[in-house]
Amino acid sequence: MSPEQHELPPGFRVALDRGTSFWSGGRVLTGGAPWKVVRLGAAARPHLAELRRAGERGHAATSPVGRALARRLLDHGLAHPVRPPRPGPHDVTVVVPAYGRAAELARCLAAVQGVPVIVVDDGSPDPEPLRRLAAAHGARLVRHPRNRGPAAARNTGLRLAGTPFVAFVDSDCRPEDGWLDVLLPYFDDPKVAAVAPRVVPEADGSHLLARYEAARSALDMGTRPALVRPGARLGFVPTATLVVRASTARELLFDEEMRLGEDVDFVWRLADRDRHVRYQPEARVAHTPRVTAAAWARRRHEYGTSASALAERHPGRLTPARPSAWNLATLTLLTYGRPRAAAACAATATALLAHRLAGTSGRWTLSAAIVGQGTVADAAAVGHALRREWWPLGLVCLAAGGRGGAARAAAVAMLAPIALEWIRHRPDLDPVRYTVLRLVEDLAYGSGVTRSAWRHRSPAPLLPRVRLPLPGRPRAR
Repeated sequence: MSPEQHELPPGFRVALDRGTSFWSGGRVLTGGAPWKVVRLGAAARPHLAELRRAGERGHAATSPVGRALARRLLDHGLAHPVRPPRPGPHDVTVVVPAYGRAAELARCLAAVQGVPVIVVDDGSPDPEPLRRLAAAHGARLVRHPRNRGPAAARNTGLRLAGTPFVAFVDSDCRPEDGWLDVLLPYFDDPKVAAVAPRVVPEADGSHLLARYEAARSALDMGTRPALVRPGARLGFVPTATLVVRASTARELLFDEEMRLGEDVDFVWRLADRDRHVRYQPEARVAHTPRVTAAAWARRRHEYGTSASALAERHPGRLTPARPSAWNLATLTLLTYGRPRAAAACAATATALLAHRLAGTSGRWTLSAAIVGQGTVADAAAVGHALRREWWPLGLVCLAAGGRGGAARAAAVAMLAPIALEWIRHRPDLDPVRYTVLRLVEDLAYGSGVTRSAWRHRSPAPLLPRVRLPLPGRPRAR
C-alpha cells in the first residue's frame, strides 16, 4: 500500500489515546502501541494542540500537515479514530463456524439477521439440526465431511463470501443490535484490515465462576479502544467475533494447521503487513461462557497449549518477560534489602537515559518517569510469568510465604497486581476468592504452555529475554 493509499478521508476525526502523555512542552509524546517515545517537529505542534483541546470528541484535520500528523499518531497507537455509527444496509457477510450445539447456533442466527449468512458445519456428528436451523433462518449451509477446526471453517466461509467485508461470528456468540453500524465505519481508514467488538459473557450472577467471568473473561478485552498489535497493551483480539476486510483476509487466511491460537497468529500476520487491527468496545457481543469448573480450567489449559506453535511462527513474541537489565538489577537489590544501592542503580539508569535524550527539554524528568514506570512494569511482568509460564517456581515462592527475601518479593510481584485489579474493578466476588480463581486460571494456562513446550521440545515460550542497555541516542520516531 503506497503512502497515498494510506491517506485518511476528508472529515476523518481522530482523538488522542488516554494513555498518551506529553513532555517538553508538547514536543515529546510517550505511549502508543507498543509504548514508545515520539518527538514532534515544530510544524506539528499547533495541530497537536487542536487535538488536545478537542478531547474525546476528536478533531478532523483539514491541512496536509494535520492529516499527516493524524496518520502518524494512528500508526503509533497514540490516537484512535472517532467514527459515529452508520446505519445499514451493510455490504457484509456473516460466517458462522459450527460444530454441533444447535441451541447456541439458533440464538446466534437470530442475532445476525439482516445480512447474508454462511454457516460452515465443521463435520458435526449429527448435521440435520444445523441444516434445519440454516434453512429456517435463510442462511447458506456448507458442510465439511470431517472436522477440520475453526481456522478451516472460517477460510471456507471467507472464500465463499461475495461482499467486501466478512464478519466471523462463533456459534456461541450473539451480537447486540447495531453492532455493524458501530464497527463498519472504522474501515474508512484504508489501513484498517479488521475490527473487533467487545465480547462479554452472558450475565448469570448465581454461579461463582459466572461472576468471575463477568469480571475477567478471557474473551473480554476491556472498555478502552485500542490498536492491536504484538507488544502493545492489547496484543491480540479473539476471533469469536471479528469483522475483516475480505480482500486483505484472503491474502493471509487462517493457518489451518492450528486448532488453537489461530486468532493470535492471524492478527500478528496482519500487523506484520502494516495493517491495522482495531478493538472497539462500543459494539458488544454476548458469549456463552463455560461455568463448570472442569470445562473452565480445561479451556484455559488449552489456550496455553498454543504457545509453542505460535513461538515457532513468531519467534520472540511469546517471551514471558523482557525486563531491562538495569530494572532487574534495581529489583534484585531491593529484594535483598539494599535500598541505597537500588536507588543508585536507578539513578544511573536515569542518567544514561537522559544522556540518550540529549537535546530534549525536561529530559531528566522524562527519564526518571520512564525508569520508574519501567521498573514497576518489569516487576509486574516477572510476577505474571511466575503465575503462568514459570508456575512451578511461583508455587514454591507462594508456599514459602514470607520466609526469605526472594520468596517474599516474588509473592508480592505475583499477588499485588491481582489486588490492584480487584480494587480497580470491584468484581462481585470477595478478594480472597477472586485471588484464588485468578491464580488457578493462570496456573491452568501456564501448565498448558509447559505441556506445549514439552511436546514441541522447545523451551522458547518459557525463556525470558533481558534487555541490555544500548549505546548512543535513541532513534527518533
